[in-house]
Amino acid sequence: MGCGCSKLSACCWTLDQNGSIPEAANVENEGKGEVDGLPAFREYSIDTLKTATSGFSVENIVSEHGEKAPNVVYKGKLENQRWIAVKRFNRSAWPDARQFLEEARAVGQLRNHRLANLLGCCCEGDERLLVAEFMTNDTLAKHLFHCKFMFGSLASAIVFGEAQPMKWAMRLRVALHLAEALEYCTSKGRALYHDLNAYRIVFDDEGNPRLSCFGLMKNSRDGKSYSTNLAFTPPEYLRTGRVTPESVIYSFGTLLLDLLSGKHIPPSHALDLIRDRNIQMLTDSCLEGQFSNDDGTELVRLASRCLQYEPRERPNPKSLVSAIIPLQRDAEVPSHVLMGIRAGADAVPLSPLGESCVRMDLTAIHEVLENLGYKDDEGTATELSFQMWTNQMQETLTSKKKGDVAFRHKDFTAAIECYSQFIDVGTMVSPTVYARRSLSYLMSDMPQEALNDAMQAQIVSPVWHIASYLQAAALFALGKNDEAQTSLREGTELENKKNATS
Repeated sequence: MGCGCSKLSACCWTLDQNGSIPEAANVENEGKGEVDGLPAFREYSIDTLKTATSGFSVENIVSEHGEKAPNVVYKGKLENQRWIAVKRFNRSAWPDARQFLEEARAVGQLRNHRLANLLGCCCEGDERLLVAEFMTNDTLAKHLFHCKFMFGSLASAIVFGEAQPMKWAMRLRVALHLAEALEYCTSKGRALYHDLNAYRIVFDDEGNPRLSCFGLMKNSRDGKSYSTNLAFTPPEYLRTGRVTPESVIYSFGTLLLDLLSGKHIPPSHALDLIRDRNIQMLTDSCLEGQFSNDDGTELVRLASRCLQYEPRERPNPKSLVSAIIPLQRDAEVPSHVLMGIRAGADAVPLSPLGESCVRMDLTAIHEVLENLGYKDDEGTATELSFQMWTNQMQETLTSKKKGDVAFRHKDFTAAIECYSQFIDVGTMVSPTVYARRSLSYLMSDMPQEALNDAMQAQIVSPVWHIASYLQAAALFALGKNDEAQTSLREGTELENKKNATS
């Protein structure tokens, strides 16, 4: 896995023989950062968390998920209107309830403005869940990697403007806040962090980066501490299967490479570039002109030290903070300004359906339409008359029913065919049928046809938010981000109005 090449004795930067980084004068992080206004750690009932997450609905999933993902994170809202993130573990992850509670309570004692803090847990029967502060502005991975792809613009940027590559000053701020979070955890006896990566760093209402508390507990009692590609795993973990405080520093080094390059580069490849002094190949082209050679060199030097093959040669969190503070730029500029997002009360969060459209989570949209059924057709579908009893009408309704069955079972080719038969007859007009065929077209990689149907649904039902959201999804698929933003804003406004009157 290239671990042996991580020895940097031939590297071009000279470091202290003990591997430490000289500390800046008068830098002290202890004692600051305590969070006011957060409730004490508590246990939640499973019923409370089911209600908060709409029954653990797929549309509330905010983590990367799939068949291989053992645990899923949901967005939820408590009765007191506090937004929460709920991590639901695999049922076999923590068989010992007492051990789970002890671990959760220990993490729940931490309170710091550099963390997305743990608010509580649930341990009923075989259910094991963690409850944390919900951060509204997505993960570092979404901001750093995905904004360069067609569907990767983060939700708030889609609503309020074009997503743009993260600025150098903001990347340095991420590095500092993360180092400060690790320093705080270490000072409180929680130096181990499992699987530190760009998905573990989240952004709050003000655009400030925070470290998710979820990584302070393993995914299971006996589970792996690293779920990422082995190319990014600390070499000693590959040898022993154990995570140590020094392993966390190695992962911090991989994150510095992410920030520098804007890509997830395997450490062995990055170190080859560093040894060959080919730093330009390592640097994100979007950062051209934003930093000096000295700043870039210093960050590369720091990443190199974190990626040392021998764990004892890596710096500790306190040294990281001291090394990163002098590199900070535009410290007086608020994070939300650097990020190009609206902050606090000015930010209008997207609904789960809106967020699903942004990240092109067609499975989540399908579940919403399936659960909605034809409730929103009331008052819009053509009233049936005696024609209902004619053979033509019976055939039309049969086509619709067959389309519904195919749609439910995700046979989208058959759904398109059956819904088309229903629409072509023209006896009834249903916005839901257009919406369902629109999503079926999206699932079949036919975005223009999907857009046409979403527009037809809006013609039939002009204030139906679903039609606007589907237009947004189709426009994203067509690469028309400006138009998609407009449709997304329209869908958000219509949904908010509907909720306010219902």
